[in-house]
Amino acid sequence: MSTSPKPVKKVPIHLQSAQNRVYIKNGEIVNHDKSFKADVYIEDGIIKFVGPASEITIPGGVRTIDASGLMIIPGGIDPHTHLQLPFGGAVAVDDFYHGTKAAVAGGTTMIIDFVLPNKHESMIEAYDKWRSWADPKVCCDYGLHVGITWWSKSVSEEIGILCKELGVNSFKTFMAYKGLYQLNDSDLLDVFERIRQLNGVAMVHAENGDIIAKNTQRLLAEGITGPEGHELSRPEEVEAEAVHRACVLAHQADCPLYVVHVMSKSAGIELARARQRYRGRYIMGETLAAALGTDATCCQHMGFDHEAAHVLSPPLRPDKTTPEFLMKLLANDDLQLTGSDNCTFNKEHKALGKENFTKIPNGVNGAEDRMSLVWEKGVHAGLLDPCRFVAVTSTNAAKIFNIYPQKGRIAVGSDADIVIWNPNATRTISKDTHHHACDFNIFEGMTVHGVCEFVLVRGRICAEQGNVRVAEGFGRFIPTPVRPPFVYDIIEGKVQKAQEENHEHQEKQNGSVAKRFAELDIQIPIQEPLSAMLAGNLPMPAEGSLCSTPSVRGRVDGKRDLQESSFSISEELDRSGVRACIKVKNPPGGKSSGFW
Repeated sequence: MSTSPKPVKKVPIHLQSAQNRVYIKNGEIVNHDKSFKADVYIEDGIIKFVGPASEITIPGGVRTIDASGLMIIPGGIDPHTHLQLPFGGAVAVDDFYHGTKAAVAGGTTMIIDFVLPNKHESMIEAYDKWRSWADPKVCCDYGLHVGITWWSKSVSEEIGILCKELGVNSFKTFMAYKGLYQLNDSDLLDVFERIRQLNGVAMVHAENGDIIAKNTQRLLAEGITGPEGHELSRPEEVEAEAVHRACVLAHQADCPLYVVHVMSKSAGIELARARQRYRGRYIMGETLAAALGTDATCCQHMGFDHEAAHVLSPPLRPDKTTPEFLMKLLANDDLQLTGSDNCTFNKEHKALGKENFTKIPNGVNGAEDRMSLVWEKGVHAGLLDPCRFVAVTSTNAAKIFNIYPQKGRIAVGSDADIVIWNPNATRTISKDTHHHACDFNIFEGMTVHGVCEFVLVRGRICAEQGNVRVAEGFGRFIPTPVRPPFVYDIIEGKVQKAQEENHEHQEKQNGSVAKRFAELDIQIPIQEPLSAMLAGNLPMPAEGSLCSTPSVRGRVDGKRDLQESSFSISEELDRSGVRACIKVKNPPGGKSSGFW
């Protein structure tokens, strides 16, 4: 881990004057809708001027940063973290200090964490507990979602209090974790209707918890106890079915739905179908840095510690084409956001599940590396342009959670959450240099383009050319007001014409809708039920032979290749190969008596 200086407690008086005024010159501003050359002047944490140097007189005592050849972008907003989270007999080692420090180091200047009440616990009491953990420690601004882990009249009433009095507009439901957090369809409908009454945003963890519970019983009964059992218990179609069902339920309740951590091609297609079916209304989707940066083949047959370190839910998928596929969904606006789901545990915590994969604490890192990974796999690979990069790492989150343009934009009056970004510089990711408190990094050894030269949190320079100097407790809680226009104007038909024009543009760009989804579907492998696998009848795909996506042709760094933004079947499946069937007696991390 990094050996950067110890945190400053708050901001000392002798530093405040130097931090109050910053002038950034000669850079290229990149917002979600356009990029342009301009200078930026910041005072007291607010952007006061954006324009040519000839139109401003800079006062004395100002820190000047020359951004020649660099980009000036809005600070990242990570909409999905779990800092300091109690989970499975352990507590996430990235608390609100270490987690936000790591985020700032990577160019993220605001996080939105999840309050997760225990079953039958008051949501208000849980909210107060999270605030007491976060407020003294956060190094950047933060907001909160609240989980709905059980349903009753009192929960319904508390949702109203959270919306109207406590600055929360988003509530997470669970279709997984049977017996712990899972809600049935009837309760989900009630929850969605209540959130809609309050003009909030519903969120969902979409996996079929009943199937997972049944599969888990079967696997453990067969002696499959190692980390490989985690993905086997919750294959792609289990995620995809739940995404489809959640979208239908939300539509029936006329409620906007944000699907968190889309991790598979099948689930991504279901979300894309729902957005097409409802003409862009209701449905929004997020994928993770983990899903874009790696896959399950990177941790197979590597021993318990390595495999357990990669366990999260939904899991990483063994299909190596998944990361590029999900990035293309982001490029096409089938997915809108990237989060980290940062929830880190050390080796000794993961070892709690050494004899039973269900007891492995779920979670991986990502808050620090999210921005660089999206740049590397998206912009540098020719799939995103810089404006779309800003949208999926910052602006869309600000709009969905109703804090735009305070956050997510370089403009006069916005908070001075700014990253000076070097698109050509590279860094190599490692647990030895990251700023997380954890002892593992799932992106270990990956070299990525896109590096923060400076990170400003409300005008304060908190990272400078690799040196991170944050102030513990400097961050503020940012309320997220109800009825975000970005979400509700579409639902209420106020921007219907623009939305339809956008769909017509996408249809022209991507071909007919029917053809496009047919092209998506053909990239999904046939999925066999677990019962067939355990009976020894499952044909396993040979590496690299199952499904392929087009390679990127003629890449230009920093430019989106629109010819690559649609899905092609010109290099489609080679179905002539024989798929191997592998029987494994004792896979790493646990005994097996079947196939995996």
